[in-house]
Amino acid sequence: MVIDTQKENLCVNKLVTKKKEIIFVEGDMIVPDSKPDILSTICTSGVISIYKKELSEGKLRIEGNINAYVMYLPEDSNEKIRGLNPTLDFSESINIPNCNENMNLRMNSNIKSIECKVVNGRKITIKAAIEVNCKVYSNEEMEVINNVANNDNIKMLKQDLKVNSLLGMEENKIYAKENIAIDNIDNLAEILKANVKICNQDVKVSYNKVLTKAEAEFKIMYLTEDNRINLVTSNIPVVGFSDIPNVTDNNICDVDYQIKNLILKPNSVEEHSIYVEMEVSTLCMVYEEKNINLIQDLYSPCENIEFNRKTVNTITDKCNKKDIAQIKEKVNIPNMENKKIIDVDIMPTINKKENTNSTIRLEGEISMKFILINNEDMQVDTQNVNLPFEYQVDAKNADLNTSTKIDVKSQNFIVQDNGDVMCNVDLLMDTDLYKNTSLNVINEIEDNGPREEQDYNVVMYIVKKDDTLWKIAKRFGTTIEDIVKVNVIEDENKIYPNQKLYIPRYVKKQSEKENLISNYA
Repeated sequence: MVIDTQKENLCVNKLVTKKKEIIFVEGDMIVPDSKPDILSTICTSGVISIYKKELSEGKLRIEGNINAYVMYLPEDSNEKIRGLNPTLDFSESINIPNCNENMNLRMNSNIKSIECKVVNGRKITIKAAIEVNCKVYSNEEMEVINNVANNDNIKMLKQDLKVNSLLGMEENKIYAKENIAIDNIDNLAEILKANVKICNQDVKVSYNKVLTKAEAEFKIMYLTEDNRINLVTSNIPVVGFSDIPNVTDNNICDVDYQIKNLILKPNSVEEHSIYVEMEVSTLCMVYEEKNINLIQDLYSPCENIEFNRKTVNTITDKCNKKDIAQIKEKVNIPNMENKKIIDVDIMPTINKKENTNSTIRLEGEISMKFILINNEDMQVDTQNVNLPFEYQVDAKNADLNTSTKIDVKSQNFIVQDNGDVMCNVDLLMDTDLYKNTSLNVINEIEDNGPREEQDYNVVMYIVKKDDTLWKIAKRFGTTIEDIVKVNVIEDENKIYPNQKLYIPRYVKKQSEKENLISNYA
């Protein structure tokens, strides 16, 4: 006979696998006839766009492109610097064990390195290394038994747990268009370099909707028609809505941003401006913390109870911590006397992670590429500098898993009289913390009739290592309360190996059982 139970809904969000992969993208470009021959390259940068990602059995397929920017020194000595803007398309399959098309993907990508080689004066080869970080999740909707209805003879061992149940998720597209103004005295000739990143992320919850707010920060270096180099920065709002029923302020919202398409070019309509058009995808995942009084085990002293049990892996103690890591360091750059810093590219990298009892210690470095211009002849040069950094995240315990994203919040470089450069860099450390946990889930409880009846007796039992009163009571078909009463145990959670216990066993006539218990007590 199936026993009537009370159930609770739970959506388990399980991390199936995570993987970091480096993929390489390579392509050639012929210099347009309108541009002079290349003598040598000065620096190369790029913006990555991922416009398709698709999970299948054991694989992830991604498609995208890199908008590359190449600054070069022309063979024509009358021109100081020129720029190229090639596009590298790529399509790549990444092996990811245990994944399939029904699972959910969280992914971020960035350009680890990009370089340009001159084949001849009219041809270049560009090679980029892209770091792809993937996390694949499976979602399982289930009903969890948390109580047995109308059956006083069933004894239950319960545990209070807090789990992070997935409330809902949605992927959206956000479109943005903007004209970025440059100085009125500048007549833009061509774009030399562009950096784009999503920053200042925020989440607001109202009326079953999640408002995702962020900004796309553009930093664009350009050449004017009178051969001057200038830099413009601008932030464009990236705002979208996700419809997720029953969301509240108490829920945890994770939002991933990915640039899907980007158009960036001199504005042919509005003078002294750069036209920007972009498409950004957002993946919003909302978690609610649920308190569950979960049945871990059960039995009946008088009935034969059978049930199925399965282990479910999920996450708990999920939280997010944001903090600023400040780096203040003086570096020496040779021959800085007659040079000016026009831009610095910064790439942070975590090299080591170490968990202790209450903190998670990160070690890394920031790679800085200084782009310099000579004040006398207006020649452009680059210098690379690496600075180490350390950062600690406060954690409840060493069992927590972490995932840290690093963003350059601000940067300031001061050239001193001796040529040294004081570097002031603020890194935004965005850390997700969570704990993997296993749930023992019981279902399909059945009553298969009365247990075999015995004459009343008392068994003397010697406690073994790892014994609990629950295990002993279940084994002999009695109750914890009866064992405690017969043996005058003050704390039912404290029994010891080699301790002698009298175990009263089940008898059909409950009144006789009670009399014998009272005699021993």
